[in-house]
Amino acid sequence: MKSLLIAAALSTTATFAFAAEKYNLDASHSQVLFSYDHLGFSTTWGMFSGFEGEIMFDKDDPAASSVTVSMPTKSMFTGWEARTGHFMSDDFFGATDEDMISFVSTGIEVTGDDTALITGDLTMNDITKSVVLDATMNQAGTHPMANKAWVGFDATTTLVRSEFGLGQFAPFVSDEVQVQISIEAGIAEDAPTDS
Repeated sequence: MKSLLIAAALSTTATFAFAAEKYNLDASHSQVLFSYDHLGFSTTWGMFSGFEGEIMFDKDDPAASSVTVSMPTKSMFTGWEARTGHFMSDDFFGATDEDMISFVSTGIEVTGDDTALITGDLTMNDITKSVVLDATMNQAGTHPMANKAWVGFDATTTLVRSEFGLGQFAPFVSDEVQVQISIEAGIAEDAPTDS
């Protein structure tokens, strides 16, 4: 799997430092979408964007790669101001401007030429749980406008919101939340390269 991917500090050895290259997330083209069943009548959607993070990408050994991402809880967008406000209230997040959602990878299982299962620690609402992302590498190559190495991938997972202290109205509003992730990342200016 010629991919980027995971675990925020997998190694600090010289071998890892030379093998892996640092990529910074492109916040303008990275999103997390979430959806849930609303009382059986509809599927309701929301998203996070503009988040920060980095990938240590080992193209020769993708399982040794790592990723770490964080975003302000209040960066959530639902398309309906009252709904977003309710999610930020004490019924759900009770969010302040300082509250963050983060993901730090802890392991990678390569499952195909362009696919992998990425395990990591998701921290949300001050609760940390291990989750698994089903990831697909979309492309790795030279960005035609930035003129430097670039990578992109999609991933999916299912979260149980009550496990993060966000179980209000479950099970009438579904406890399971479907998550879709799409990110791009460009090689850091200070990253060592073999080209």
